[in-house]
Amino acid sequence: MRTYLVGGAVRDALLGLPVCDRDWVVVGADAAAMLAAGFKAVGRDFPVFLHPETHEEYALARTERKVAAGYSGFQFYAAADVTLEQDLSRRDLTINAMAQDADGTLIDPFGGQADLQQGVLRHVSPAFAEDPVRILRIARFAARYGFAIAPETRALMRQMVEQGEVAALVAERVWQELAKGLMEPQPQRMIEALRDCGALAVLLPEVDALFGVPQRAEYHPEIDSGIHTLMVLQQAAAMQLTLPERYAALLHDLGKALTPAHILPRHHGHDIAGVAPVRAVNARWRVPKACAELAELVCRWHIIFHQAAQLKPATVLDTLKRCDALRRPQRFQAALNVCVADVRGRLGKENQPYPQRGHWLALLAAAQDVDTAAIAAGHAPKDIAQAIDRARLERIRPVQEAWRRQNADRSH
Repeated sequence: MRTYLVGGAVRDALLGLPVCDRDWVVVGADAAAMLAAGFKAVGRDFPVFLHPETHEEYALARTERKVAAGYSGFQFYAAADVTLEQDLSRRDLTINAMAQDADGTLIDPFGGQADLQQGVLRHVSPAFAEDPVRILRIARFAARYGFAIAPETRALMRQMVEQGEVAALVAERVWQELAKGLMEPQPQRMIEALRDCGALAVLLPEVDALFGVPQRAEYHPEIDSGIHTLMVLQQAAAMQLTLPERYAALLHDLGKALTPAHILPRHHGHDIAGVAPVRAVNARWRVPKACAELAELVCRWHIIFHQAAQLKPATVLDTLKRCDALRRPQRFQAALNVCVADVRGRLGKENQPYPQRGHWLALLAAAQDVDTAAIAAGHAPKDIAQAIDRARLERIRPVQEAWRRQNADRSH
């Protein structure tokens, strides 16, 4: 029985990055030998065991064969006669197909170290095409490391898309990979990689449709709505926003593919057109509630948020109520964070201030500074809601007027 450190732990150590999880491959053993050595079996699809002391995962060296469409359509063979190189050959990328023995000697049969040094993502073998999840994984690695995808691998990815492999992906796996990719340092690289191979048009056609849609003249018309979305996503990552915020950044402009921004009136209110495609994406990939709700909120209301200085106090209160900001202020703040990324996701605006965020929070605080219990006690039930609204407007009005005067002074 021989054990080898494999995969991501070897890759990240060579890159000088922290190693969070360590995976091991066992050669020359079978399940009975592992159990006899005190390991605990945990794998359902193939033999994986937990070390009795470290509780790290040890998998028997295995080969795999494609027997059906989709992610689960594989047949595995794990036995004492499977070699380390056979096990490594089934992996997706050369940078993930390296191992280290107990002495720290690198085993690299497919040139993974050289690809690491050159910043290249390259598939190990034609078997890459047997698992469509690998398209998403390679896009995620592009987002993590900023590496280029090898030409032959790009061609293989396009071929997989053309053959319909991506359409066989299940929602849970797609969302899992998208969510991980959105949280990488350069999430826009994931979207670029998916678009380059045609997978974006299959997985997120609503986002793909933004490319080629013009922006407003004042927003740099040479940057279309798709490129703008990538820049907003890049800003969201630079701001270290949460997953719901980054997901909302990705979908915030979907309405522009239906009603291009350059033909809309300058002040056209909230983006109702964008809600339907956001809901379609949410339903298709069974997006978690927090992400789905924030994406819909931002898509529908971000234009109004940008126009804070031009709103009447009654419109401000109506917006706060319809956004449920009074009951869910943290979600409202998250939406404003995405608005900051939206403004900064334009050419030359990377450090643009966004005073609207602070102003909206001041308006929200003013609306919340009302003793609703006292008002309720002093009015008939049928009059309570209107009385509370009047009290909130009294608080909002001076805040809004001061903001307008301040903006007027800036413009002169």
